[in-house]
Amino acid sequence: MALANFFDKAAMAASQVLNGVDHSSFAAALGAQNIGLAFDDSAADSLEGRFTLELSINLLARLYPRISIIPEGPKAEAAVESLVVAAKAINPEIEIGVDPAAVTLFLALGASEITSSSAVIYAGSNGWVARVSTKGPVGSGRTDNPFGACAAACFGAANIFRVAFGAHLPAGVPDEDLMLSLIDYDPKAVSPANPALTPVDLGETYLVGLGAIGNGAVWALARTPGLSGLLHSVDGEAADLSNLQRYVLTTQKSVNESKVAIAAEQFRGTGVDARPYNEHWGDFLRGVTSWTFERVAVAVDSDSDRIAVQASLPRRVINSWTQPGDLGVSRHDFLRDDACLMCLYLPEGEGQHLDRIIAEAIGLPEAFMEIRTMIHLNQPIGRPLLERAAVAMGVDLEPLLRFENESVRSFYTQAVCGGIVLRLGGTLGSASKHQMAAVPLAFQSALAGVMLAAELVIDAGGLRSHPMPVTTKIDLLRPLASHLSIAARKHPSGRCICQDEDYKKTYSDKYGM
Repeated sequence: MALANFFDKAAMAASQVLNGVDHSSFAAALGAQNIGLAFDDSAADSLEGRFTLELSINLLARLYPRISIIPEGPKAEAAVESLVVAAKAINPEIEIGVDPAAVTLFLALGASEITSSSAVIYAGSNGWVARVSTKGPVGSGRTDNPFGACAAACFGAANIFRVAFGAHLPAGVPDEDLMLSLIDYDPKAVSPANPALTPVDLGETYLVGLGAIGNGAVWALARTPGLSGLLHSVDGEAADLSNLQRYVLTTQKSVNESKVAIAAEQFRGTGVDARPYNEHWGDFLRGVTSWTFERVAVAVDSDSDRIAVQASLPRRVINSWTQPGDLGVSRHDFLRDDACLMCLYLPEGEGQHLDRIIAEAIGLPEAFMEIRTMIHLNQPIGRPLLERAAVAMGVDLEPLLRFENESVRSFYTQAVCGGIVLRLGGTLGSASKHQMAAVPLAFQSALAGVMLAAELVIDAGGLRSHPMPVTTKIDLLRPLASHLSIAARKHPSGRCICQDEDYKKTYSDKYGM
């Protein structure tokens, strides 16, 4: 079977959302699928259609070992080679077919109807509006707006997943007729908001976090016509093999590359001056002379990192996340009655520290002080601890020995969160359910990133006629809810910095309010 060499991470992601599915059964279920990506000349000849097509093959190739590319028309046929190259750059072993009769599920773009006994998900867009339907083709618009088109690819891939694994999901049925604008996020709108996308100057904007969500944001921003400005990208990590499971900017050649360098390369030849900073936000702050941040987009993993960004008092913060149950964006000013970013993530009690999380995950809760020392001194995990962990998790020691000279954090990230332990048939402790170990699916992270990018452009360009509630949440593992956006008030405890007079004065003085 042509499973990718990062499949362990995909199996980890699936095991967290699918009932009764483990590593081996998930691999078998994927092997039984042959996903058909069907498209016609109208999709291939539309910029929106090509955006959806490119992101769709990207997302599908990160999960499914067999994909059939089914073009209809000469313009569609001319696009096939680039799609094959893109898929194989992600998974060199992927099987690419051409026979519609072998397809088990279709994702179809364009204006042509698919005649097949297999289920068909139609996807398309019009400007800011994403469309998905099981009833018939929805077409691709003629604008150069990437946002509805990219969102459509994510919704389409999510619907394919729900149909393929519906028996293992609480609400595993497709969207019969989804039409959603990234301007108003109103699923019930008869005429979704769809203003023209005019040239937008981002000014000086900061993107903090170039993980899976940051990848999705850059994918959309780099394809936004007329976009200009200065974009500072801040992330101190390099891409590893497991990241290919959901990082849409990465290929096999990306392993060990700086995440910010990968992102900056996307803007080559555009109007955006992309400046990479291969460091974490705190280190970045120590190197700047002015802490005036007009607009900061947050795509980090942890609550503490989000709090640190808000504590630096940006003028405007746009946050994004994926978590069990939903993904989304939130919009934050500091002085208004609505919640600031810190309000949403202010800890209610003492959170669990990384040493305890790792200790419990590997079945050795009593070893947390030993692990704490290793983390503090940046010591390798060593063979003795690996031997104990192997026994506790019920796996053979030999596959774990390659981590002997790596840090405890690296072992946890790759072996536990990366799915290696599960592939070996092991069991994880309760901490595997902790937020740090949550692994989204590629289409979830990508949609969160596209939504973040859209909010940046909307905010910088003043493209929204009415302010939105603080948060917009979407669950891609069930049909689209009827109401997505909700208000959020300041933290009721009064402990947040946005309710502190000194912080409020500092913010006001900084931005002349």
